[in-house]
Amino acid sequence: MAGRADVRGPQSPETAQPAGTAQPAETAQPAGTAQPAGTAEALVEFVGAEKVFGNGFRALDPVDLALAPSEITVLVGPSGCGKTTLLRMAAGLTAPTGGRLVRRTERMSYVFQDPTLLAWRSIQANVELVARLQGVPRALRRERARQAIAMVGLSGFEKAYPRELSGGMRMRVSLARSVTSDPELLLMDEPFAALDEFNRDKMGAELLQLWRLRGLTVMFITHSISEAVRLGHQIAVLGSGPGHLVRVFRSPSPPSADGSAGRDDAALRALRTEISELLGGARI
Repeated sequence: MAGRADVRGPQSPETAQPAGTAQPAETAQPAGTAQPAGTAEALVEFVGAEKVFGNGFRALDPVDLALAPSEITVLVGPSGCGKTTLLRMAAGLTAPTGGRLVRRTERMSYVFQDPTLLAWRSIQANVELVARLQGVPRALRRERARQAIAMVGLSGFEKAYPRELSGGMRMRVSLARSVTSDPELLLMDEPFAALDEFNRDKMGAELLQLWRLRGLTVMFITHSISEAVRLGHQIAVLGSGPGHLVRVFRSPSPPSADGSAGRDDAALRALRTEISELLGGARI
């Protein structure tokens, strides 16, 4: 894997955690579920990673979390629990003020809640944009864009403009653009939150298909427990006041590389209920 980032927080009295403030993550796993992937091979690791801003606001208590290669890790929790802060740490956009962040690749893409397409550029040009900015040769980026557009089911729309597409189609363009730089790590910040339920489910299926084809490691933020359970191999539940990791679940019936394989709906419903009850608890 190309590249490695090991970002450590400064060791100073100002950022040391006050006694009694940490909310330790619950490490016990639900009965019958798979054990967590070993951290030795994780593509991304948060090791006691915490965040205290310059004004003294504590956004995150120390978090220990590992993202295994070629898995989808979903972060779910209420607003203000530090989900986006963790995603920004993984992207290298902010550093932990304590602990460390280890990322064993520099090949990554970021997908935002808004498609952020350029209105004056065609779909083909929008999808090529990231690869173009990275200096990928023209012929190669055009071929990658063609493949990515086909992958998300938009062949024939290459010459269209964003204003001519529905919200769901624009998000599919954003997803296609994210893979043209050939990432290993895909960071997704509530990418489907603005879509209606039908298109949200459809985009979830598109993401799983991309994962199957590319073997991506995905870090995905959502407020939807159903979405978290449907997409995740691993679901990290966070609480607020300050942000802290409550529990990490391994899916009892995770997405399979075989798209035709069935899943245990009863086990997934039970997991959804358990997470819902957990998020209804005090300080969650």
